[in-house]
Amino acid sequence: MATEEQVPEPPLWEQWAEQRAQLPQGERLQKVLASTGWGSRRVCEELIAAGRVTVNGEVAELGRRVQPEVDAIEVDGAPVGVKPGLVYYVLNKPRGTVTTAKDTHGRPTVVELVPTEPRVFPVGRLDADTEGLLLLTNDGALAHRIAHPSHGVEKEYLAHVRGRVPQAALRRLRDGVELEDGMTAEAQVSQPSPGVLRITIHEGRNRQVRRMCEAIGHPVLRLVRTRIGPISDRSLRPGDWRELSTGERRALTEAVAERSRQYDRPS
Repeated sequence: MATEEQVPEPPLWEQWAEQRAQLPQGERLQKVLASTGWGSRRVCEELIAAGRVTVNGEVAELGRRVQPEVDAIEVDGAPVGVKPGLVYYVLNKPRGTVTTAKDTHGRPTVVELVPTEPRVFPVGRLDADTEGLLLLTNDGALAHRIAHPSHGVEKEYLAHVRGRVPQAALRRLRDGVELEDGMTAEAQVSQPSPGVLRITIHEGRNRQVRRMCEAIGHPVLRLVRTRIGPISDRSLRPGDWRELSTGERRALTEAVAERSRQYDRPS
């Protein structure tokens, strides 16, 4: 009885080459994370081993290779900007400048104050009369999480209002104020000097701080945003900008992740 001729086994080096070709291509994940400021490669390996890093929605394992151009990488559920060409600017927005790319009324815009290439967009909005810190980036995933109205990162403001605010009104701001679009979330509020309020919120509704102060009978005379999550800079003059440092980018991503954990945590 005839038997089928056995195909000879390919040389070992060919088998290894075929196995390598089937493995994910690209850079090692810990190297990519380290380049974005998450610490040394050893620290990034520990993040991966702890199951805190995902690639395209799947928990990554040590040895994973990624392609930053196409893979979505997250740490603790917050997107990490690893794609080439991503930029992150912080701008001290001057009064009278609008938070948009183009204005039909010819007013100056925030994107005119930063480099034209690569093209960036503002993260969230500040109305024309509000001054202070504004982030601009071309990292859409992180921008969405920062500005998310339900669980975005904290934003701190100094509000110069009409009249000294009594304690009862301060408590209303802290506990929540009824606006036309619903009750505001709890806020951190203090009055460092008469008629000057330091207000920290995370919702980011349209003109929220102004409307909160109007609701308690103390309209805003001047409003300045002084902090976005961990990002602050008292040295930036109105109209000036700079790039975020690697450490600031990491701190911002961690702040987004922490807010997401608080939002998703069962009450």
